[in-house]
Amino acid sequence: MDYMLEAKKEADKNLTLNEGGPFGAVIVKNGQIVGRGHNKVLKNTDPTCHAEMEAIRDACQRLGTNDLTGSELYTSCYPCPMCLSASIWANIHKIYYGNTAEDAADIGFKDEKIYDFIKGNCKDKGMVELAQLNRDTTIETFAKFARKSDKQMY
Repeated sequence: MDYMLEAKKEADKNLTLNEGGPFGAVIVKNGQIVGRGHNKVLKNTDPTCHAEMEAIRDACQRLGTNDLTGSELYTSCYPCPMCLSASIWANIHKIYYGNTAEDAADIGFKDEKIYDFIKGNCKDKGMVELAQLNRDTTIETFAKFARKSDKQMY
């Protein structure tokens, strides 16, 4: 089976459904598609509903786990920082992508600006401001978690 073609089919859905951008993804484990997703940002009025996020959510629900070790992600475009991070958190160690982040920028998506922000090279000073506040209060919860004998890590 051509898994990238399946990711493209997911992306193609938004050429008619208009649920979000033209992005699609599938997650494969042991030669089987275990998760599918296409961008649903507009449908769900939720900026986190990218194709990769939808596919990760679908795979986790189907498999009953948050650990997708041994899975591969096929996505129609280079993952944005959010989707790349979610893939790492899900333990997906191989990602195949079709289009580049530059290709996405060419049709109006701002992934490149976010990567620039992460690198400290962002020229758009109005994008977001980060400010630490009340660490002395919030660190207490971390300390209590560290002492828990029954803690579970993601």
